[in-house]
Amino acid sequence: MFSKNAYSASLGSYYTLYVIGKFHVSVQASQTLLFLFLLAQALGSLIGGQVGDRFGRREIIWFSILGALPFTLLLPYANLVWTAVLTVVIGMIMASAFPAILVYALELLPGKVGMIAGLFYGVSFGLGALSAALFGVYADMTSLTTVYQLCAFLPLIGLLTWFLPKIERPRA
Repeated sequence: MFSKNAYSASLGSYYTLYVIGKFHVSVQASQTLLFLFLLAQALGSLIGGQVGDRFGRREIIWFSILGALPFTLLLPYANLVWTAVLTVVIGMIMASAFPAILVYALELLPGKVGMIAGLFYGVSFGLGALSAALFGVYADMTSLTTVYQLCAFLPLIGLLTWFLPKIERPRA
């Protein structure tokens, strides 16, 4: 959850400034690119839920980590067109795991639906907000490009998925 929310918060908070500074696009163009990223996240969540039901929660979580990594590593070095394409792909892939993570947590604590939903809602926004603030401080000390070069490695934290217990029920 941390790597997904931290990366998404960095893009959501600083993406417009990043593309304006790096590619000298207009504010309107930068906001359009941000909209495409946010739309990709919404679509990724919808698609990820269905894919997770079909192939398994652990598999979609692994895909969201390892599938996004090559694209996050390329993003800081891409031109404007590829930056737009990569952020859409990254948004869809990273967001695809959210339904699987939520259902996984519900299976770990059955009968605690309200607690899990509230905890995930609060932790997601809290981690994102804290990450965005820390990345902002780091960007002030260095640059947004440096922040995105650092953020490129955030999906590697998701390799801790290896330690998740196998609790899935057989798929029908």
